[in-house]
Amino acid sequence: MTTKQIEIIYQDENIVVVNKPSGVTIIPDQHTCENKTLVEILKKQLNQKIWIVHRIDRDATGVLIFAKTLQAHRDISMQFENSKVHKKYIVLVSGAVEDDEGSISKPILISSRDVSIDITGKESITNFKVLERFKSYTLVQALPLTSRRHQIRIHFWSLGHPLAIDSEYGISEPVLLSSLKRNYKTKVGENEKPLISRLTLHAATLTLTLPGTNEEKTFESSLPKDFEVTLKQLRKYGK
Repeated sequence: MTTKQIEIIYQDENIVVVNKPSGVTIIPDQHTCENKTLVEILKKQLNQKIWIVHRIDRDATGVLIFAKTLQAHRDISMQFENSKVHKKYIVLVSGAVEDDEGSISKPILISSRDVSIDITGKESITNFKVLERFKSYTLVQALPLTSRRHQIRIHFWSLGHPLAIDSEYGISEPVLLSSLKRNYKTKVGENEKPLISRLTLHAATLTLTLPGTNEEKTFESSLPKDFEVTLKQLRKYGK
């Protein structure tokens, strides 16, 4: 995964927008050394320095933007700080979300590596709209109005609908076809391959004003194959 080229959605002299794959972290963590992070891979791919302006989780996928200059970094950081950047996520959560749409407004407290819903935390708001319902899952569109660590994950967890796969806030087990399809049988001597086995969170679009201009631009990323395959099987066997 991390030895492959990172897909570039857009770039100019100020920014580079990429389609982040699952399983690669942006900066080093306890599982990943520095030279295998997305930042280092992209720096080598572009042969230039880049600056982080926002993050998405290691096992999430989708649109991610980096600055190529300090001025662009300041510009985009201010857009994030002033809620001028608009993001849309596609999320598969556990259970049946009753409301067709709504807003989750619960403060999030971030302390070291811990994230929690706490009255002393920062204001955090996530709007959502149900896209599709299945027996055991709901596909939602999430629009975070603030940018807190794990915001979408912990907000849906707080409603009793953690992501379909989320080892920190919900269930770590993969989604299997055998759990959806009656009389499913694996081939003799073979283990069943999961439909999806990672965080069911995809950054679908990001809209901002290009640094140094008045041009607003939206960047998009299609659902990755494992997410699409899971939805296809849910539509067939999970209704």
